[in-house]
Amino acid sequence: MSDTSQSAALFERARAVTPGGVNSPVRAFRGVGGTPRFVASAKGAWLTDVDGTRYVDLISSWGPMILGHAHPDVLDAVAQTASRGFSFGTPSENEVALAEEIVARVEPLEQVRLVSSGTEATMSALRLARGATGRSAVVKFAGCYHGHVDALLAHAGSGVATFALPDSAGVPASAAGETIVLPYNDLAAVEAAFAERGEEIAAVITEAAAGNMGVVPPAPGFTEGLRRITAAHGALLISDEVMTGFRCSPSGWYGHETRAGGEHPGGYPSGAPDLFTFGKVMGGGFPAAAFGGRAELMAHLAPDGPVYQAGTLSGNPVATAAGLATLRGCTPSLYDHLAEVSQTIGAAASDALTQAGVPHTLQRASSMFSIFFTDGPVERYSDAQGQDTAAFGRFFHAMLDAGVHLPPSAYESWFVSGAHDDEAVETVLAALPGAARAAAAG
Repeated sequence: MSDTSQSAALFERARAVTPGGVNSPVRAFRGVGGTPRFVASAKGAWLTDVDGTRYVDLISSWGPMILGHAHPDVLDAVAQTASRGFSFGTPSENEVALAEEIVARVEPLEQVRLVSSGTEATMSALRLARGATGRSAVVKFAGCYHGHVDALLAHAGSGVATFALPDSAGVPASAAGETIVLPYNDLAAVEAAFAERGEEIAAVITEAAAGNMGVVPPAPGFTEGLRRITAAHGALLISDEVMTGFRCSPSGWYGHETRAGGEHPGGYPSGAPDLFTFGKVMGGGFPAAAFGGRAELMAHLAPDGPVYQAGTLSGNPVATAAGLATLRGCTPSLYDHLAEVSQTIGAAASDALTQAGVPHTLQRASSMFSIFFTDGPVERYSDAQGQDTAAFGRFFHAMLDAGVHLPPSAYESWFVSGAHDDEAVETVLAALPGAARAAAAG
């Protein structure tokens, strides 16, 4: 095991001044135990912690670092922009250029509004959907995470179409009570909910491909079924591409399904989602996100319409410069590289676990992938909850000791980048057999 004394000391300092010692809960290692590594620097595919230990990074800042850490083109864009000022509180050209880039990449989009986080994007998209439809109820799916919006921190009630209960202290029952939580990949449950409460439902929001319960792609026909049902009832369909946007293809999961759509252009015979939300990759590691859709729908937003939304740092010039440079680096060759590296690592991890006799399931959404420590496919959150999280914890720590930093939770996606070269991949492959044996040792 590597020395963790400096990380441990920083963690103690942090716990004195920050709840749990972290500014986002999963960083605390509660799901795997042990000492979270405090990172001092990152370059390419590697993290270096405050104790001087290097790790191959399979977190990629939870997705944004698609080009790798400290990519020269992004560094140049940030430095040049920062030299002219950090924030203006006025419009600037960078925000226009980034919006143009996003709209050009996703065919159904006509307009986007920039914000500072994925949570802001989904919160604002929900408000817009409610304002445009005059309805208040929202359908979401168990296991899909859309940020810490009150209405979306909810768990299922006792019946298929009952309104939900708060899933976090501090969330009023009245906020969660407007949310209907259904099983993911279950169109029959969606049909039943709309049959009972369709006139109350403003929108269905879904992760384009679920990545926050581990990677669970939509079943064939699920996305199209959501489009058909919502259109029939006058509700909006919101596709949350905060994680998948511009990572799964140049135009996100929408583009991935477009290519897989066969005789149905776009894979959406009844039309595209009404609203999209984006984040992570489009900010290049800086706080930037967006939501958007058709121009007539976006016209409901202030200052043109009655739905209010604002943000002092929205469209921040430095963040938009980083995002624009990142998106311009997302070339066809990059996506080919991501596919190759994720395929290599995923297959090797599965082979190692098979050799060690560890029950597991490897699942993918384009280059996003994760391993569930359970037999059989995972189609919804209840399946993911049945996995052996203790085995994952042993696997995680063995990989960490061998110089590979996985996401510290059994319910997260693994991410690779354009900087994952032969050295990084070989380090991961060398670590896998021992980690698989550790997972089996329980």
